[in-house]
Amino acid sequence: MLKRLAVFVAALMLAGACGVAQAQQTLTYSNFFPPTHAQSVLAQQWCDEVAKRTDGKLRVQYFPGQTLTKAPQAFEGVTAGLSDIAMGCFSYTRGRFPVMEVVDLPLGYQNGQAATAVINEVYAQLKPKELDGVEVLYLHAHGPGLLFTKDKPVAKLEDMKGLKIRSHGSSARLVQALGGTPVTMAMPESYQALSRGTVDGSVHPTESNLGWKLGEVVSYRTASFPVAYTTGFFVVMNKAKWDALPEDVKATVRQVNQEWIAKSAAAWDKADEAGLEYFLSLPGRKDIALDAAESARWAAAAKPVLDEYAKAMDERGFDGKAIVSAAQAALAKHNAAK
Repeated sequence: MLKRLAVFVAALMLAGACGVAQAQQTLTYSNFFPPTHAQSVLAQQWCDEVAKRTDGKLRVQYFPGQTLTKAPQAFEGVTAGLSDIAMGCFSYTRGRFPVMEVVDLPLGYQNGQAATAVINEVYAQLKPKELDGVEVLYLHAHGPGLLFTKDKPVAKLEDMKGLKIRSHGSSARLVQALGGTPVTMAMPESYQALSRGTVDGSVHPTESNLGWKLGEVVSYRTASFPVAYTTGFFVVMNKAKWDALPEDVKATVRQVNQEWIAKSAAAWDKADEAGLEYFLSLPGRKDIALDAAESARWAAAAKPVLDEYAKAMDERGFDGKAIVSAAQAALAKHNAAK
């Protein structure tokens, strides 16, 4: 009798242990940012916060620096199951996310908080089908994307002639509109390209001078705020993995996501401040301002980029002008609020 009771108790304990194991899940998170980058640190903190608030029911193993999937493969890596979660750029796979690419246009962004507010508002308002295959955790966007050059200062449009500029997505079209030669390249390859002289400059947010060490290989910043673009980032999760989560865990993750939108925006702006300070601290670095007349010339030169996007969207069956107008209205509102 005692023996049978002991066996019964042991069985109950084993069943309970299995239940605990089933209640716990570990996911993988791929990110192309290097471990020390502000957005990489923040991503690791997101993983830690999710584990903490779900009491360990959901744990996330973090893989920064392209160790799991390369930057251009981040999204497809999630849909294919190479990673469960990933952070990546919409613009690294040009044409794959036509609606969300509107956020990257040279609309004249002033800061990362406005850019992040715009990308989340555009997504909520337009609900593009291009993201239906994943669970969108949250979106964010960097501060003003500006022009940096290595050897030649750019103070007017004519100075762009003959310069090969590292760019991607919509920023490549901007470089061409301004008179330069765009060289499409993901951020992880940019330092070597600038160092070796493969390109003469780069369009990137000011934070990249420190976050990606690009300040070491560029000498001039042109404060091209009238045509400042941004880059939209996604943090997405495999849809099947998301659907399999318990409802209480989903609710907790959603709450953390909302908090990380604001944290990401603040991190971008703080990183821009640090990036500019670092850039100007290096020998021979200069910040070049555009006067009102030159600013107007740059804005006029960049306008066809918006028009071409709208036309291309019309040809794909979208209302291109309405999509551009939605982004412009959201930016005007959030720039004013800032």
